[in-house]
Amino acid sequence: MDRDLFWTYLETEHPRAEAFCRKLAKSRDEGDDVYQDALLMAMRRVRTLRDPAAFRPWLYRIIVNTYRNRVVGPWWRRRAPLTRELCETQAGADPSEAYAARRWLDRALDVLKPEERALVTLFELEGWSIAELAELQNRPQGTIKARLVRARKKMREAIAGYLPAETSQQESKESGATYALPQSEQSPE
Repeated sequence: MDRDLFWTYLETEHPRAEAFCRKLAKSRDEGDDVYQDALLMAMRRVRTLRDPAAFRPWLYRIIVNTYRNRVVGPWWRRRAPLTRELCETQAGADPSEAYAARRWLDRALDVLKPEERALVTLFELEGWSIAELAELQNRPQGTIKARLVRARKKMREAIAGYLPAETSQQESKESGATYALPQSEQSPE
């Protein structure tokens, strides 16, 4: 595959891949850095892509590997920068519920390994099918389903310790424990 064809295929996937990187990295700036690094790596390896129909999973595999390499890197790269979007809010709008939900999601996703986080993000937030994820990871669909179940369980267990027993509303079939997100005024700092 030549570089012109690479840019042609990337053009249709660019908005989704960029948004995926931002969700994966939990910040716009860090996500953009991951995306840029992944594109540079993809450009270097474009000749290794044998089947142009497999461009999407090939690109996302590079993105996930780039993200994983950044996460296990030096501690100063893992810090969360204070960004403009965190500082600015709409006048008169109460962002507390959105921030509380984001904190719960971040707390749940933080317990996952980079590969698990990518899997959950692609499936739950990006809408990828099990078949697409299986192709991306070169694994059977049953393996992908099992990994998603284990990742969700880890996420549930991560936030369960923060939930008071009296706010529990939903039964968990696996353990018999109950889980529910509390109202925003009861959410952790």
